[in-house]
Amino acid sequence: MSEFRTEHDSMGDVQVPAKAYYGAQTQRAVDNFPISGWALPTDLIHAMGLVKYAAAIANRDVGKLTGTGKKPLNDKQVDALLSACREVAEGKFDNEFPVDVFQTGSGTSSNMNVNEVISNRAVEILGDDRFSPEKSVHPNDHVNMGQSTNDTFPTSIHVAVAVSIQENLIPALEKFAGSLAKKAAEWDKIIKIGRTHLADATPLRLGQEIGGLARQIELSIGRAERARDAVLELPVGGTAVGSGINTHPEFGSRVAKVLADETGIAFIEAVNHFEANAQRDGLVECHGQLRAIASTLFNVSNNLRWLSSGPRCGFGEVVLPDRQPGSSIMPGKVNPVMCESMMQVAARVMGNDQAIAISGATGGQFQLNIMMPVMGQTTLESITLLANVTDAFVEFCSDDMHAHPDHCEAAVEKSLSMVTSLNPYIGYEKASALAKEAFKTGKTIRELCTEQNVLPEEELNKALDPMSMTEPQA
Repeated sequence: MSEFRTEHDSMGDVQVPAKAYYGAQTQRAVDNFPISGWALPTDLIHAMGLVKYAAAIANRDVGKLTGTGKKPLNDKQVDALLSACREVAEGKFDNEFPVDVFQTGSGTSSNMNVNEVISNRAVEILGDDRFSPEKSVHPNDHVNMGQSTNDTFPTSIHVAVAVSIQENLIPALEKFAGSLAKKAAEWDKIIKIGRTHLADATPLRLGQEIGGLARQIELSIGRAERARDAVLELPVGGTAVGSGINTHPEFGSRVAKVLADETGIAFIEAVNHFEANAQRDGLVECHGQLRAIASTLFNVSNNLRWLSSGPRCGFGEVVLPDRQPGSSIMPGKVNPVMCESMMQVAARVMGNDQAIAISGATGGQFQLNIMMPVMGQTTLESITLLANVTDAFVEFCSDDMHAHPDHCEAAVEKSLSMVTSLNPYIGYEKASALAKEAFKTGKTIRELCTEQNVLPEEELNKALDPMSMTEPQA
């Protein structure tokens, strides 16, 4: 068998790898866009297969596939089409989608890639020759029936993004919040000094500090849910410019219902197809929430990194699990590598958000956004990175970190901010003078108060009790 076969499209003949399931239009795109070597994310390919499946269901149910149109299909051919769509959605043909991310801005090359693969696989399922130029299940007339790239490609992006958030990011954040909440409960009786402006502040409990981090992740779960909800409206049904030319009036709503039933996510037909076809504001909003999650993850991991600094010359209040040797020259050195990994992911996602914002703002002229492939790839990359690094952080870091109570408590008595609890007894001015004297002499607040008989011993001990400083007092 020859290494290549000849395929034909409206522009002429094209040489295509002999065994490939894709055809001429895909190969033209491969030839035209040798840009990055990055194919579309498989999550997006799977979503495109699912959208094609939902479209075939809708067209079957309104009688268009088997009706009076060009080359109507029989029931066996419809079943083959549906099976081929399913196989793409299930990832069985992932190697058949070579088109570069940086392609035509509508995603037409990838839409046709999917149409060609599904067509040829359906033909094969029927027992026919998939290499024949005459297709019993045609990539345009049947697989793409009632559709344009301009509505189905952004629909596929929305589906892929929402599913990835629902199935990957939200569960990862829930695990992380639970991991931190568990540590907060375990460490609730450990007293430590607080720090504001990187300077000593009043005491708090280590459990309270970690509980604040846990709450940050809980709030991030809500942001992930809002990110998912920002892409629930689907452009499908708008076809080329939003008018719905060449499609059934119920097509959009029927496709959305199939997709909702298949994924368990509440997808709906777009309220206004002209907005939905032309603009990707929902995707910009979605990624804005991802940026906020990235900011939180950077903050949480960086705080844990600082709390674990040491082991002897830093704070050393939290001990992170050793994961790997930390230096090629300093024996025994171990670094907070999981924190650093999470911080790098967060930086990448924040950078990705700029690409999404620019693509959303400048890409949508008149009836079409022409930056969609990079918007889809970038958003899915952000979701995948956030979910993966969160899962790894929980498994390799937060679940196994432990407290260092001695380090936490050692700094409390030395803190000048212990004087804050004396304000109600002696006033701000006198308390400030005590703090300055303590700093000058190297004595603790308690030692100075005892020397100067600032308060009776019992009252002083009550006022300077670190545990009482960690809660409001009536």
